Amino acid sequence: MSKAVHTAVVGVTGYAGAELARLLVRHPRLKGAMPVFAGRVDEQDQARGGIPLGEIHPQLMDSYETGSLRVQPFSWELLEDLGVEVVFLATPHELSREVAPEARKRGFRVIDLSGAWRLEEAANRSVYKFEDEGSTTALHTQLEAVYGMPELHRAEIRGAGLVANPGCYATSVILALKPLLEAGLVDLNHGIVCDSKSGVSGAGKAPSAKTHFMYAADNLSAYGVFTHRHTGELLEQLGVDAEALTFTPHLLPIPRGILSTIYVRFVESQTNDAIEKCYRDFYHGSPLVRLFGTTLPQIQYSVRTNYADIGFNIAKDGRRAVIVSCLDNLLKGAAGQAVQNLNVMQGWGEAEGLE
Repeated sequence: MSKAVHTAVVGVTGYAGAELARLLVRHPRLKGAMPVFAGRVDEQDQARGGIPLGEIHPQLMDSYETGSLRVQPFSWELLEDLGVEVVFLATPHELSREVAPEARKRGFRVIDLSGAWRLEEAANRSVYKFEDEGSTTALHTQLEAVYGMPELHRAEIRGAGLVANPGCYATSVILALKPLLEAGLVDLNHGIVCDSKSGVSGAGKAPSAKTHFMYAADNLSAYGVFTHRHTGELLEQLGVDAEALTFTPHLLPIPRGILSTIYVRFVESQTNDAIEKCYRDFYHGSPLVRLFGTTLPQIQYSVRTNYADIGFNIAKDGRRAVIVSCLDNLLKGAAGQAVQNLNVMQGWGEAEGLE
């Protein structure tokens, strides 16, 4: 077994940060090299050596003693003194825009879970309203960033210095559509409709009026119609024009999980066997994509796992298809995919620590 790489997580207070901590502590390749957790720590907590993770996330009180690990005050000197090599940013995108360039300047490899560096085109980035948009530093950093979906960009991720982890909705839709589009099977003139639904944790830990129990419980609501920030990822990674794709996210009254129902029309009539072969050929060697054929996956199959599940049904005419894609938004849609990217960057088995 190769020497354990030293990792750090900046920003561990959110839902995805908690999952990232759990995965890294248990990762078989990181034994003997516990992650460093860094963030904002007030003077009172500094005096006691930092904040125990168990106080922030009680669910991390486990036999690995994850809960006793402490969040220390963030500084570059801390990471350098402790020999950190790879930094995970589980931070808001505004902070990642500041931290990632400095991390790269100092020689750290970065896996950023925010949306700060996912988008290549300025028109798509405009939804974030980045204050540093167009600056020399931002443009240079963006050119270095690799979109962190191993099933599509495995070779580029392997040597990357900055990996931009994909969005959760985007992951569910891109994985479902990319094989069909790559094979030229989809009639784009008829358009693609992506109807996606996510559990409340997809909105993050900070409470809002729409994630309040009284709003979300016993309810189902659409939001971000034609404006959702993951739309740009879909257009860039799928290589389609905005007019060819309609993406509508919905808020489900469940804690976690995503189900995307996607409607396409084929250029020519297709059979179940042909479409299943298309998927299996494309995802050969991708251990974290599970193909269900004509059995449609459900959120309960993939929740709390690192798998993306894909199934489909074809109409009797062979021209119309419904594809269903499910994943856990906090794992394959966030922390799990970040660790998958670490595995690829280090040349380890892609699913190590994730199955």
